[in-house]
Amino acid sequence: MCLGLPCEVATVLDDDLAVVSVSGVEREISIGLLKDEGIKVGDWVLVHVGFALSKIDAHEASETLEQIKKLGTLWDDELDAFSSTEIR
Repeated sequence: MCLGLPCEVATVLDDDLAVVSVSGVEREISIGLLKDEGIKVGDWVLVHVGFALSKIDAHEASETLEQIKKLGTLWDDELDAFSSTEIR
């Protein structure tokens, strides 16, 4: 299964790349699709296969993460996949 994960932006590297964090896992992702959103540290984005697809608010991120964690082992599998893949 491949989910869109809510992630908090930890570092903006440039107009196209950022480091995001979810449940203690950090990962470099593409933010190029959201150039017009003005992504900054502390923002929440929905990440799918290494790309930020949309900017979301902290409440939506929290609610979504809570629901995903209820999936149990599927959450663990998704977190493992998130931490072990790269976009480069």
